[in-house]
Amino acid sequence: MNAEFAGALTAAIIGIGLAAACGFRVFVPLLVASIAARAGHVELAAGWEWIGSTGVIAALSIATALEIGTYYIPWLDNLLDSIATPAAVVAGILITASLTGEMSPFFRWSLAVIAGGGAAGFVQVSTAALRAASTATTAGAANPAVSTAEAGFSLGLSVMTVLLPVAAAIMLVLIFALAALFLYRLLAPRRTRAAH
Repeated sequence: MNAEFAGALTAAIIGIGLAAACGFRVFVPLLVASIAARAGHVELAAGWEWIGSTGVIAALSIATALEIGTYYIPWLDNLLDSIATPAAVVAGILITASLTGEMSPFFRWSLAVIAGGGAAGFVQVSTAALRAASTATTAGAANPAVSTAEAGFSLGLSVMTVLLPVAAAIMLVLIFALAALFLYRLLAPRRTRAAH
């Protein structure tokens, strides 16, 4: 494997990993990427260097604190999920594109939209379904625990993706498999009832 391909593959893994983390919390992975870029741990594509600027780090820090705090307000957390779903997809696309500059523009944006946006959207839809199930079964009493777990997964996956991309890729496969199983089990009873 040549160094150029290895670099592009690593950038893609980091981009998709951070995009998936956007599905748990939109701003946490963006903040981690911004700090990592500033510290020199990730290389941003040409034209995206602004992501590592002091102003962006400050803005993302405020946005992250507000987002995490809002998820602890009963019933507002479910409303925020309706806004977070498209926001997570957009954030996933942008973070993937910002890290995959070594590729042709067509391949970079195709990867960003399909893999980055898709990963963020899939994780976000899964967490929104989990929150809805939590609200329905516990009247929202378990939602703070769900919110804490989501924020922790977002931070943990973001940091792991930047520092250990291969381990993060393995973790992503596990997260996607568990999310698919959860969604299948959540939706399977409905399909069975609808058939009768």
